Amino acid sequence: MNDLNDNALKISKSWDAYHAQCPTRLMLNRIADKWTVLVLGLLEMETKRFSALQREIGGISQKMLTQTLRGLERDGLIQRTVYPSVPPKVEYTITPLGSTLVGLLTAIRLWSEERWPRLVGQNVCFFK
Repeated sequence: MNDLNDNALKISKSWDAYHAQCPTRLMLNRIADKWTVLVLGLLEMETKRFSALQREIGGISQKMLTQTLRGLERDGLIQRTVYPSVPPKVEYTITPLGSTLVGLLTAIRLWSEERWPRLVGQNVCFFK
């Protein structure tokens, strides 16, 4: 391996998400968010504008969508493109890094959708 790959392996082995101060917890916090799962799932299919994302994600407020998009952009998972027009046209697209995460998040989303009836049943039994 070259030096760059050797350094990357040394760095990745030094992280421990179970350690209270590990910075990887920030990424775990990002990807464990329901809005992140839904936004990345939609952007996997195609580039979208803010209004389309808000329309397609039921129940998300403008503030929450804005915060989610900013965080995803800051983490390099999506790209925001502003076109110089009046009014400004802004589009969001998934990055190659974000694409590596989509399969995992899709599996989690599908798991929750498929098992929701069973989970609800468990909750009912638990609180009896």
